[in-house]
Amino acid sequence: SSVSAGQLMVGKVLGLGAAGLAQLSVWLVSALALTRLASATIPFLSGVAFPGALGLLGILYFVLGYLLFATLMAALGSISATPREGQQISGLFVVPAIVPIYAWPYIVEHPGSSVAVFLTLFPLTAPVAAMERLGVGSIAVWEVVASALILALSAWAALWATGRLFRAYLLMYGKRPGLPKICRA
Repeated sequence: SSVSAGQLMVGKVLGLGAAGLAQLSVWLVSALALTRLASATIPFLSGVAFPGALGLLGILYFVLGYLLFATLMAALGSISATPREGQQISGLFVVPAIVPIYAWPYIVEHPGSSVAVFLTLFPLTAPVAAMERLGVGSIAVWEVVASALILALSAWAALWATGRLFRAYLLMYGKRPGLPKICRA
């Protein structure tokens, strides 16, 4: 009762994001520790190296990608009449996000192609496509900066718009807003 609807929504998104970041940190530390332990008995693992810059960029893309997708899902949750309806609409955001996974062989073979660059700059595909290209080592610095900036601006815009939608439809449980009402909110 003492916070606004937007603050409540931002708190939920950030709280779940912190839990995801903690989980990601545990995975990274465990992977590094297990690789070091295994390299003593498995010779080919002794040559495995994990560049620190790649890890930092991975965390950056995780945070920005999470903020964008969590905010979009919160928006869907606030305008959906039922959970089932929200799950059906969420495909509009999830399907583009997995395109870079299916395009992975092409991205690895042609990391400088216009398709790879587009997927790196498009906010819904940027977290996965940029990390794929960073893993191959063929991405220009300007593309990383532009991709991260576009992703950050998209997350901020989605957060702003979702806060307004959340406030407008917080108390409208079970009612479906029309597209004109969503645009006005």
